[in-house]
Parts: sequence; structure tokens; C-alpha cells
Amino acid sequence: MICRWIGVILGLGLASPALAHPHVFVDTVLEVIFDDQGRATALRVSWTYDEYYSLVITEERGLDPDYDGTATVEEAKALAGFDMAWDAGFAGDTYVLMDGVDLPLSRPSDWTAQYEGGKITSTHLRKLAAPIKVLAADLIVQSYDPGYYTAYAIVGTPTMTGAPAGCTIDVFAADPDAADAILQAAIDEQAGSTDVEGAFPAIGAAYSDEARVTCIAAS
Repeated sequence: MICRWIGVILGLGLASPALAHPHVFVDTVLEVIFDDQGRATALRVSWTYDEYYSLVITEERGLDPDYDGTATVEEAKALAGFDMAWDAGFAGDTYVLMDGVDLPLSRPSDWTAQYEGGKITSTHLRKLAAPIKVLAADLIVQSYDPGYYTAYAIVGTPTMTGAPAGCTIDVFAADPDAADAILQAAIDEQAGSTDVEGAFPAIGAAYSDEARVTCIAAS
């Protein structure tokens, strides 16, 4: 999906968390989808890319030749799926957990894209491997790049479609100071490593916002 130039970041020196700043910024909108039995079954994920990255993509694809920051219907069709050619091992920068256990997600489907206001917004659907009832523990959705080349922020309040009565969803923002401390500790631990590709710590989760779905059984 998004290129991760770890070598460039490492070349800056890994001296402090400030040097590990992300290069792409993405606003994430989430929708949690439930079935008619009140079980969570899928997520719809929307990514809005920053203006610079959006410009790079439209330039590469020869879109928006009049530079008005908006794609025509045909251009939007050509853009759809530009960020969906995932490597086999790529988790999609979206993670779902319940009671500390990772819940597998499908590959993306039903994707769309548009370009308005100088920014690209894409959407895609991820299905849970099996429907799950949200009662005993919260359903947690995190959005992050493990290598922190890309910074994701969950914006607005996620929506729930078909959720049973008694379900709520809230967003909890990451603590940047705590995340910086985790990063610095990881950098200090790996000081002097000769493994250039593997040396950069996978600390993206520390910077992750998360959405939590809580459901209370009807009395």
C-alpha cells in the first residue's frame, strides 16, 4: 500500500523520537457493521490522505490535469483500488481485538475512491473471520502502521450499523508522550545494531488511537 522508506528514516540517525516522525498522514473513519443477530461482522474503513501524498498519487496517475483538486467521475473510477494492492503479509493497518486476542480480518473488498478538496479518500470493507457477540469484553479497533511511516488518526465518532440496543462506541486517543518514551526506549535498546532493515522498532501501536465498542445485555 503505502511505501515505507525505513532506510531514509534510519539514515537520519535514530537519535530521538523526533527523528522518527511519520511521512504520510491519514484521517481514518470507521463503521462497525452488525448482522441481524446483533453480532459484529465487518468494518468499513475510510482513509483520507494528506494533501501532499494525494498530490503525489494524482500526479503519478495523470489525474486532475486542471489542478482543481477534484476528480471527475471517470478519474475517480480509475483511482479506486490504488491503495488495495496489498502484499500477502500486510495486515491493512487495521487491527481488531477482544479480550487481548487479535481477531482475523479478511482481505479488503468493495473499495471506492474520490478526490475532492485536494485530498484522496478511499474506502474498503474488512470482514471478521467469524461473527462475534460483543458482551463480556469490548471490541477494540486500532488503526496504525507498525513501522510508523504512516500516522493514522481516528476522526469523528465511528458509526455502528445494525448494532443492538445497549451498544456504544467511543474513541480513545493515543498518549504521544508515552508513545515517544516507548520509542526512545526501543531505540536505546537497539543502539549499535547492524541490521539496517530490521533495526527500526515496530512501535506504531503505541501511537494508535482506538475505538472501543461496548455492549450491555438487555435486561
